Amino acid sequence: MKDIRAVRGRRYILGLIAEGEHEHQDFKYSITDACKIAKSISAFANNGGGRLLIGVKDNGTVAGVRNEEDIYMVEQAAELYCRPAQHIEFTAFRVDAQAVVIRASIAKCDERPVQARDTDGTWSAYYRVADENIHAHPLMVAAWRRSNASAGGIVLRAGGLESRLLEHVASAGGAGVLPESVAPAMCISRASASGLITRLAAIGVLDFRYDGTAFRIVLPDAGDIQAGQ
Repeated sequence: MKDIRAVRGRRYILGLIAEGEHEHQDFKYSITDACKIAKSISAFANNGGGRLLIGVKDNGTVAGVRNEEDIYMVEQAAELYCRPAQHIEFTAFRVDAQAVVIRASIAKCDERPVQARDTDGTWSAYYRVADENIHAHPLMVAAWRRSNASAGGIVLRAGGLESRLLEHVASAGGAGVLPESVAPAMCISRASASGLITRLAAIGVLDFRYDGTAFRIVLPDAGDIQAGQ
């Protein structure tokens, strides 16, 4: 299969499957849509990386890879439907006499955002949260780009807007605040609020966390892998 020699890996693959789908793992019974797979690649690359287990059903049942076209489809998604193009590492594991599972490994991209092309031709950045690929918040994307440009440090002056924003976020505790709420809370323009959030997130002083319905800005937690790290 595409010159990939399968190695024994029943125990290894069953161990991964036992983890279920999560922030860094997704099951794929088969690959039929390059755009959809590109979203997964974008989401993993914009987070901490991840892997696709091809030939595994959503319920964890091993079905095995049925067609080498699955691998070509992932490569196409990574090279033509992701911007910038991503490199995928493929490893084949033989689970039993009939079934082979492909592990497609996606590394965290050093220069985010990684965007995926949607079916309508537009490009969007995705982020992996639990077992979902969701649209990255526009300010996350802006912070990634600013970080790539080596924006440098920011001087935090007592009473300055940056310090006020940090105090505002800290007062909300772990729940954080909605980015859209910053402007009215601080009595500044939306443009100023967006600029503040972007600058502080770019240097890792603020972070983004998804609460299940929306992204919120929070103070970084060193124990977590977060969007702004």
